[in-house]
Amino acid sequence: MGKIDLNCDLGESFGIYKLGIDEEILNYITSANIACGFHAGDPNVMRKTVASALEKGVNVGAHPGFQDLVGFGRREIEITATEVYNLVVYQIGALQAIVKVEGGVLHHVKPHGALYNMAARDPVLAKAIVKAIKDVDAALILYGLANSQLTKAGEALGLQVYHEVFADRTYQADGTLTPRTAKNAIITNENEAIKQISTMIRDGAVQSLQGVKVPIKPDTICIHGDNHHALAFAKKISSVLI
Repeated sequence: MGKIDLNCDLGESFGIYKLGIDEEILNYITSANIACGFHAGDPNVMRKTVASALEKGVNVGAHPGFQDLVGFGRREIEITATEVYNLVVYQIGALQAIVKVEGGVLHHVKPHGALYNMAARDPVLAKAIVKAIKDVDAALILYGLANSQLTKAGEALGLQVYHEVFADRTYQADGTLTPRTAKNAIITNENEAIKQISTMIRDGAVQSLQGVKVPIKPDTICIHGDNHHALAFAKKISSVLI
């Protein structure tokens, strides 16, 4: 099927609370989106995850989100463009410093959760995120939902953009992800996930829950590290794609 970037959200433990199986997942992906301490993660977790990713030759990306540990960054928050700019700069800077002391170079930025979804449809928030990334380091790659306001904003400001698609999420007819609160939002069968990815790569489209084929550009494929099936998905998908 050809080689393609496979990314996963990692570094989501906090203090004594452990989430995910990062060390195992890192063996099967090419890029890691590492939580920067706002929605998840802390300095110790960040550094440990960065070190492990670099040791395994995995690209390291910043995964900035809302300052909402209790809601894991998945609750929408009313926020101004200036506030978004500042929180993204802050989080990129924190992870970039850790990557530097570990001898690596930050590869990309992928917004997390509600911030990601809001920026996918709101051009003002999207532009604020993209400007923050470019002002910190114009060489950073933006990972954003395929065909969204976020990827459009990135391309408009001259960033390199990876259009992201999801192995373990279903889609709506407008190209957005099915909300996690809705039925059938998560794909739990690895064969169904492979079928969805294959269709995306082969046809440049994804079948929505409404039965509509939505055009899509798969530059990078995401699996979720907090999904109970994450390791099985990563093994199966990487064997096909990488």
